[in-house]
Amino acid sequence: MKIYTKTGDKGETGLYGGSRISKASARVESYGNIDELNASIGVAKSHIDDEAAIDQLKKIQFDLFTVGSEASTPIDKLFLANGKPRLPLVISDKEIEELENWMDEMETKVEPLQYFILPGGGKAATFLHVARTVCRRAERSLVFLNQSEEVRAELIKYLNRLSDYLFVLARYVSKLHGEPEEYWNPNDRK
Repeated sequence: MKIYTKTGDKGETGLYGGSRISKASARVESYGNIDELNASIGVAKSHIDDEAAIDQLKKIQFDLFTVGSEASTPIDKLFLANGKPRLPLVISDKEIEELENWMDEMETKVEPLQYFILPGGGKAATFLHVARTVCRRAERSLVFLNQSEEVRAELIKYLNRLSDYLFVLARYVSKLHGEPEEYWNPNDRK
């Protein structure tokens, strides 16, 4: 099978469920941002030495494909005519709680937050901060889509929690790699 189909040459793409829409639509923007987030996490992951963190990021990348597949499916197409789910997986509170548990564990190993953190703290942490900002954009694009087309609340909640997770992981990885965090303290302006 060839990778190119030529079906998108006129600026449209197909959604899961069969309908075609403009590539400039809010839905395509949202799942495109989720795809970019997944790639950003892959870059960050390639610079991390901690096996547990790598395993968590692999799970998150898998879950982001799940989020993306649902974001590319209009809510009225989530179920087939016979009532069975169209998608084999959807994000649930279980995945959101998993992120929270991972954060809680990492936060016991870093210093309490006293100042805002500047994006940095070493190569891996910096890439995690970039992924965090891409995650926030993906979240905003799902919220924007939800203003015109319903999106399950779990998707937005998952991305909201994931951006928090990426922030905590950046702090944790800085500590693991022995790289100091950079703080934004208004009293230290040079």
